Amino acid sequence: MEQAYGAGKAGGAFDPQTFLRQPHTILRMVSWLFSIVVFGSIVNEGYINKPNEMEEYCIYNRNQNACNYGITVGVLAFLSCLLYLALDVYFPQISSVKDRKKAVLSDIGVSGFWAFLWFVSFCFLADQWRVSKREDNPMNEGADAARAAIAFSFFSIFTWASLAFLGFRRLGEITFQEEYNTLFPTSPPVLP
Repeated sequence: MEQAYGAGKAGGAFDPQTFLRQPHTILRMVSWLFSIVVFGSIVNEGYINKPNEMEEYCIYNRNQNACNYGITVGVLAFLSCLLYLALDVYFPQISSVKDRKKAVLSDIGVSGFWAFLWFVSFCFLADQWRVSKREDNPMNEGADAARAAIAFSFFSIFTWASLAFLGFRRLGEITFQEEYNTLFPTSPPVLP
């Protein structure tokens, strides 16, 4: 069990192939991509106006808060994915089991938090899209982008929840390693 998540190789060389094949790395990159789709869809085609208006309004029931929330959650999730991808790259270099445990606990907490925020985003955007008036967008501009943001908000719930689940599994392995090291220390205790 000394090899759990690189513990036996702390300080070793970074292997990009192994890193890219790990399930949490793949899920994190998928989550990163989904966040780009959500905020990109809203920024690019989420604001419309009638032919006789100058000011643009949010496509989701003309509710600026819906667009602002979708963009904010998307951008912050994008940055959070980058931060935790960097932590995943650095993780094998962490030799202390306690520091590994702290990193995994923060990953679980952040992943669970983002799953909740994406759930709120999905519900908010879907509800505002449902109550949008046809006369506010007679030419149906940006409708595909609006639906894409809603769909990828929904998909993001599951990717972030899966990341939290993988974090729990990872925590179990680290906890086992910590208990193993306590029960079977590598060096004999010093006699008084």
